[in-house]
Amino acid sequence: MSSAAEAREPDPDRATRSSLRVRWRLTPWWAKVAAVYLAARVLTTVMVLDVAGRQGPNAWTGAQPGYFDFANIWDARWYQIIWIAGYPRELPVGDSGHIAENAWAFMPLFPQLTGAVTWLGLPWNIASVAIAVLAGLGAALVFHRLMSRFLEPDRALFAVVLFSIAPVSPIMQFGYAESLGFLWLALALLLLVDRRYGWLVPVVAAWSFTRPGALAFALTLALHFIWRWWHRARDPFPIREQLLVIAVGLFTAAVGFAWPLIVWAATGVPDGYTATELAWRAGYIGYQELVPFTAWFQGGAWWANWVGLPAWFGMGAVVVVVATLAVVLFLPAVRRLGVDIRFWLASYALYLLAVFFPQSSTFRIVSPMFPIVGALAVPRARWYRWSIVLLFIALQYAWIALVWRIDAYDWTPP
Repeated sequence: MSSAAEAREPDPDRATRSSLRVRWRLTPWWAKVAAVYLAARVLTTVMVLDVAGRQGPNAWTGAQPGYFDFANIWDARWYQIIWIAGYPRELPVGDSGHIAENAWAFMPLFPQLTGAVTWLGLPWNIASVAIAVLAGLGAALVFHRLMSRFLEPDRALFAVVLFSIAPVSPIMQFGYAESLGFLWLALALLLLVDRRYGWLVPVVAAWSFTRPGALAFALTLALHFIWRWWHRARDPFPIREQLLVIAVGLFTAAVGFAWPLIVWAATGVPDGYTATELAWRAGYIGYQELVPFTAWFQGGAWWANWVGLPAWFGMGAVVVVVATLAVVLFLPAVRRLGVDIRFWLASYALYLLAVFFPQSSTFRIVSPMFPIVGALAVPRARWYRWSIVLLFIALQYAWIALVWRIDAYDWTPP
């Protein structure tokens, strides 16, 4: 009798869990996204504070710096220099006679926004983090809308989870422009997928003065045009839309070249922007001219030699990486994300292959390919989801500890 009576008695813990599930299901999508993103930022803050507590004195901070000081080291200081002193009219030249690292490598929108916030009374270190965190939240919200075009609600939300805890996601709460770039990219992809072409103009314009990538998006628009024209029989592509896509594509290409042209006009050096960017790789391979599609093979050879392997091994590894990405783009989970996102992934990968030298900042530079986490969100098995969450958190901590933390003479900037 007693056991039967106990079986009929309600389980308060089970009732509470059930109530919480119901409340969560009834929570608006934007509140769920905000909760996920902010929880991820709290988790990252705990990890950052742990690493900062073991940070020794360095060029930017004393030992064991506070959060906001630690979040504004490395390239974050360039943005503050831009706000305080502007861009140099004469490009600095190093002892070797080549153009040295300088502020022209960094675009103006993020430091201008941060500087505007400092007028409200916030110190720069806090203002830069606030802008980054809020832009990251905006990117998470837009990314959810983008994923919702292709995935069921639970999968779209899990894609946001992976975006928020990705290995380089701490950059969205440091004094860097990446999260603002993520916001413009997510908006641009959402507008492209929804075929709201005219609205791309202000978004791409803002993006082109935040982070590099507009040229890759111009290629995405070209591929989008070809795809729609080729399938116009079953998916009508009116002349008006054709002309609009062409116009927006040309505008995107133009603003993609705008910053190098501005550097030329301001300094009088035609290749001033390119030479400035090349200064960052000189520490690895010396000063060399930019020859498209060679830097990854140079980097592969350098890294192979660094670990004691022959150069051909590193160059072969680059071929394997490129081939693997080509295969990944045709996997069923990636195909679920739609053709436009795949066009972006291919375009940005091609852009990086053409101009970027692989170094310690590679993981951050590759981060605009974040829409691919939508494919990782497709499997629903609990063991899989928990495993990838734990893996991402572990990789995130490793990125903070190995790349962001400064160790003596540190040649591994994030």
